[in-house]
Amino acid sequence: MKDTCVRLSKLSSAVILCVLFVAPCFAGQKEPQAAPPVRYHATLILLHGNIYTGDPARPRAEAVAVSGEAIFAVGSNAEIEALKESGTQVDDLAGRFVMPGFNDAHVHLAAGGQAQLQVNLEGARAIEEVQQRIRAGLAEVKPGEWIVGRGWDHTLWPDKKFPNRRQLDDVSKDHPMIFTHISGHVAVANSKALELAGITRQTPDPSGGEIEHDASGEPTGVLKEGAAMGLVRSKVPPLTHAQRRRGIELALAEAARFGVTSIQDNSPWEDFLVCRELKQEGKLTARITEWLPFLEPLPKLEEMRKEGGAKDSWLRTGALKMVTDGALGSRTAAMLAPYSDDPLTSGILTIAPEKLKQMAIERDRAGFQLNFHAIGDRANRISLDAFAAVRAANRPHRARPGRRPGGFRSLRRTRRDCFHAAFP
Repeated sequence: MKDTCVRLSKLSSAVILCVLFVAPCFAGQKEPQAAPPVRYHATLILLHGNIYTGDPARPRAEAVAVSGEAIFAVGSNAEIEALKESGTQVDDLAGRFVMPGFNDAHVHLAAGGQAQLQVNLEGARAIEEVQQRIRAGLAEVKPGEWIVGRGWDHTLWPDKKFPNRRQLDDVSKDHPMIFTHISGHVAVANSKALELAGITRQTPDPSGGEIEHDASGEPTGVLKEGAAMGLVRSKVPPLTHAQRRRGIELALAEAARFGVTSIQDNSPWEDFLVCRELKQEGKLTARITEWLPFLEPLPKLEEMRKEGGAKDSWLRTGALKMVTDGALGSRTAAMLAPYSDDPLTSGILTIAPEKLKQMAIERDRAGFQLNFHAIGDRANRISLDAFAAVRAANRPHRARPGRRPGGFRSLRRTRRDCFHAAFP
């Protein structure tokens, strides 16, 4: 018999439930002695609903009874209404549909929220449309202020070429600008931004990144991967607390609109602290497990885990996120062979394989789960080699190294006992 523990989201504007199913006991084991029955007191009852239960034996129900955050009964209107007590809140759903909330296994919550406060370039069909949207954004900033945004996708454009600094300079040479590709692995900056970052034709590529140059050797403004993008982003004024909070609030509201009630997030630590503030105020509307940056020193990671906690059902720290390469659309995914449409590159590996192994062994030994972004076949190979090294050095213990589920069209166990999730 399947046990079901269902947690109720705090979303008041949507009838969405966050569900956890507990697997049955192993076959062949003795049935555990029955625990004394628990007496639940209904704090909330939902009646006259079209409720999807997720149980094939009883896929639909009419009503739900909740005690605190846990659902303890699902059944007919009559069955559930009989559980009403003094003080029980009763809501009539009037036939509305109720379902378990969605879990999003890979979110950049803070970035998604800030994107709504920046220049949105998603869906632009040509560089001229990109320029038009940036030009419209100029009206909202003071002279000389930074202009930032994201979402451009050169594969939608007729020539399918990356933009360059001169095309941004045509919009403004006075405002420093940087705009991130829809993949998040490439950005383009104008001349003013490059100047502030000190990037010239003599600037060497940072480790794990690339500064693109034209035929004459001048930087084009295209910066590949975090190490290169960070040279310019470090010059952008840091967000205020109010700006961070506004971004998180916008992202949580969007999650609620789409029925997302729990997420695995990868945002800066400062944004995790904003989420903690919202939780303390009773305003956190999704359960968040925060991934921590793999490359931080181990003592710092242990400090973050201690401060953020790892057990709270609403907000906690979780796995370590490592980005080993880039993305296919930007040709920064690390491949074993050169790209067929650009034979001069085989992508970017962001970390030396031996260093990755050493750091992975150390962090696994400290009890952290490992989540690796690995898109190209070379990046996948070094990731699997790192997991094999972890297994050989530490042997299996409480957690198995794993790769993040970027999509679930193909989910299989690899020969090295980690989970490999292919993109759709």
